[in-house]
Amino acid sequence: MSLCRGQSDKRKALFVIVDGISADVIEKIAKPNLDAIAREGGYVRAYVGGQKGTYSQTPTISAVGYNSLLTGTWVNKHNVWDNDIKDPNYQYWTIFRFFESQYPQKKTAVFSTWLDNRTKLVGEGLPATGHLRLDYSFDGFELDTLHFPHDKDKLYIHQIDEKVVNEAAAYIRQESPDLSWVYLEYTDDMGHRYGDGERFHAAIRMMDDQMGRLWKAVQYRQKTFGEDWQVFITTDHGRSADTGKNHGGQSERERSTWMVTNAKNLNPYFRHSTPGIVDIMPTLARHLQVSIPKEQTFEIDGIPLTGKLSLTHPTAKKEAGKIALSWKAADPEGHVKIWLTTTNHFEEGQRDRYLLMDELPVKAEKAVIDVSKLPTGFYKIVLEGRYNTLSRWIVE
Repeated sequence: MSLCRGQSDKRKALFVIVDGISADVIEKIAKPNLDAIAREGGYVRAYVGGQKGTYSQTPTISAVGYNSLLTGTWVNKHNVWDNDIKDPNYQYWTIFRFFESQYPQKKTAVFSTWLDNRTKLVGEGLPATGHLRLDYSFDGFELDTLHFPHDKDKLYIHQIDEKVVNEAAAYIRQESPDLSWVYLEYTDDMGHRYGDGERFHAAIRMMDDQMGRLWKAVQYRQKTFGEDWQVFITTDHGRSADTGKNHGGQSERERSTWMVTNAKNLNPYFRHSTPGIVDIMPTLARHLQVSIPKEQTFEIDGIPLTGKLSLTHPTAKKEAGKIALSWKAADPEGHVKIWLTTTNHFEEGQRDRYLLMDELPVKAEKAVIDVSKLPTGFYKIVLEGRYNTLSRWIVE
């Protein structure tokens, strides 16, 4: 085994979604375990919900948020609009599918208080996901009313969360899966039931205790086996501004989330911006050395939160046959290629033919492209830099 291969075998990733905790609440609750993880990497306020008032505006609903994390795309692409998960567009691959297709010998795992995360979002075993198989799953206990009788106060969900966390911690300790997802529900249930206040806050403290158990398991692997673990803990949406009992809309508080990570090499985009939930997937891919083909890279809405970037903060605006583009140069070196297509065949599994409209220094930070001779109505624009790409649509 070459050294390079050995190093990559030591790279592991764990992402955790704890449901329905807005940034303002997590910031005022004592959370020693999350704080300990953040001390190794960082804490940042983040957002869900896409670009408000545009083609990518995304409901602040649970499964919608999970799928934005899994695919690195907003709802206009992944097509999960609510918790029914009626018709996900599996053309937009999850991190699990990218990872399994490149590293079929490596181990993937899901530990979840909701079965649909594996069967519908990851789409395990479906023809549309190429019959993707995870190596291990621990979920579906919400359907087991014998062992978890459904009480009115939803305590059974806390008990399932506990079982899921304990299993995840034990499995990480013993088996060290290469890519794992842990999902816990109880915090959101308490938010819905009681809104802002002590019962909700108590659920968050319980969650922090659970994160401590996962973190201990990760630390054990790091210390004992020298593994290189990247951990991301986040939430899928905030809460309504009035009582905190609801979510789904586009208020600041419903869109306001957070991330805790132990990641090394966090970049200025993480440190000084408000990242989106879509940024976690390309960050995990970078850590796990997953190479994503160019056509699929062009579709990802997220930006890696670690390592070098070329450009961030894209805007695209059309006026009178011209599209004005702008971005922020994250690294002054190199050029940006501006690609454009007037079709969206990708969403049906076909190819889009991109035209190279311009190439200019990334430090120019703006460009104007002439589209007066092209069909109108829809433009998909990709800014391709040396270290990352950005994509924007114009829908007329």
